[in-house]
Amino acid sequence: MTAIPADQRPVHITTSKDLFSRIAEFRELDNGYAFRFTDGPDLLVKLAEFISLEKLCCPFLSFVVDVEGEGGPVWLRLTGREGVKAFIREEIGGLLGQAIVWDNQQKS
Repeated sequence: MTAIPADQRPVHITTSKDLFSRIAEFRELDNGYAFRFTDGPDLLVKLAEFISLEKLCCPFLSFVVDVEGEGGPVWLRLTGREGVKAFIREEIGGLLGQAIVWDNQQKS
């Protein structure tokens, strides 16, 4: 987190908590996870804000935002090298302050 400027950390944590509380579905990938979010008027802005700061502290992560046409869902893929899945699980669980059942791909 020290890679993120100190004055931006509280906003980044708030944005991250807000985003990951909107997870509607997730899928395990070979090298990470894909998250589908419930839509909202600020979803894409929040994703851009999250990615722009998260890449500073976690340069080992790759980010892909997929916006489906015709009002379809918005997905974020977080991927990386070996061990990144455990990191993602720990970080998101910590942000939400709740256990997530990762093996059946639904929030608990």
